[in-house]
Amino acid sequence: MPGIFRFCILRCTALIVLFFSSGAFAQNTDIELLRSINVHRDRSLDVAMKNITNFDYPVSMAVPLGELVYGYARHDSTALANGLQTIGGYAINAVLSYGLKYAVNRPRPFTTYPDIQPYENYTDHSFPSGHTSFAFSTATSLSISYPKWYVIAPSYLWAAAVGYSRLHLGVHYPTDVLAGAVIGAGSSWLAYKGNRWLQKRKNGSKHN
Repeated sequence: MPGIFRFCILRCTALIVLFFSSGAFAQNTDIELLRSINVHRDRSLDVAMKNITNFDYPVSMAVPLGELVYGYARHDSTALANGLQTIGGYAINAVLSYGLKYAVNRPRPFTTYPDIQPYENYTDHSFPSGHTSFAFSTATSLSISYPKWYVIAPSYLWAAAVGYSRLHLGVHYPTDVLAGAVIGAGSSWLAYKGNRWLQKRKNGSKHN
């Protein structure tokens, strides 16, 4: 399973680099795709999409909290380790996502293109989508810790819904969402690999 995540992350990262390196054509494709979603959207879905966005961070925080509470209550070391690993992924994700926001300094699409109709205004930077990155960090962490289809499918469906909601609401470009997905998934994968490395070192020191 982790091998599949690594393959997908590398492919998506390559697509982002290729997209940005192609200049004006890429930017035109980016904004046209956003226009097709935002300008012609079904406004009756605005409240639902906003609710999906609003529940993103609470859901993300509830996952490791639930794992830790369950682990402590049941003395389950695996659940505790999964909770800490999820938090580790969030920490990596936060550094990368918010660091890139200020490093790239990309304006929100409605600032550059007045025809984009945001549901509400944001004053911070656009790239990458922080909501999307946390949603995909959560989905990836759950999928690694509990590799069952009935965990993986709804987890990524939820993450994809969060990403789509950011486009529907007109507050991110498609490349912001794609980058957020890659960063979020990659952060949880790095946390997983880091946890395995620490466990190997810990087990190795016991045998010395």
